[in-house]
Amino acid sequence: MHKQLLIKKLLRYTRNLLIFFFASTLLTVIIYRFMPVYITPLMVIRSVQQIFSGDKPTWKHTWVSFDKISPNLPMAVIASEDNRFAEHNGFDFVEIKKAMKENETRKRKRGASTISQQTAKNVFLWPQSSWVRKGLEVYFTFLIETFWSKERIMEVYLNSIEMGNGIYGAQATAKNKFGTTAAKLTKGQCALIAATLPNPIRFNSAKPSPYILKRQNQILRLMNLVPKFPPEEKTTEKKSSKSKKKKKR
Repeated sequence: MHKQLLIKKLLRYTRNLLIFFFASTLLTVIIYRFMPVYITPLMVIRSVQQIFSGDKPTWKHTWVSFDKISPNLPMAVIASEDNRFAEHNGFDFVEIKKAMKENETRKRKRGASTISQQTAKNVFLWPQSSWVRKGLEVYFTFLIETFWSKERIMEVYLNSIEMGNGIYGAQATAKNKFGTTAAKLTKGQCALIAATLPNPIRFNSAKPSPYILKRQNQILRLMNLVPKFPPEEKTTEKKSSKSKKKKKR
């Protein structure tokens, strides 16, 4: 009898925990669809790491809306990180298959994370790879792909991604690396930023190594080949709706 009561309590506790988890994560994703993301787990983790290593915590981050980011930057990260970003539903199965095949012979394993997956990881999870984190990454990727637009995913990605030591997002990078704003970043600067993203702590977009300059040239070539983002028709629709609103006023 006592054993049955204990099992019932445990099942009830597990059920309540699952309900809380799904409700709270769903609510957070919906809130972040509209609200700026000012803080992420990675920002906190990096600050703690800096304290433990004896350094002064550095945290440079300024949120800016998508229309205040150079249109070259989303094109650069798509060219560098995720060519099919506008087409897939969060997971690029073409790249996953390629990576699996290549990793059979490669010593250093290649990943196939999309911009959507990286956004889910940056905003909701932690950097260290594990099966638990990968599973949660799939869950959060599905949620943001369901409740956010592609433009919103890109906006959050460009505002939250680590782009240097204690530097997060396009605006902070533009200011601290190039002495400008996110809106005024040139095509070449955007390609440099994208070139360093696999390891922004090791590589500096303001002082590019020969390897980064080579990557920059590759990205610049790809930027002319990948489809424009956001698509021109969507941009035209937004401009016409804004002009209609102004006329009504």
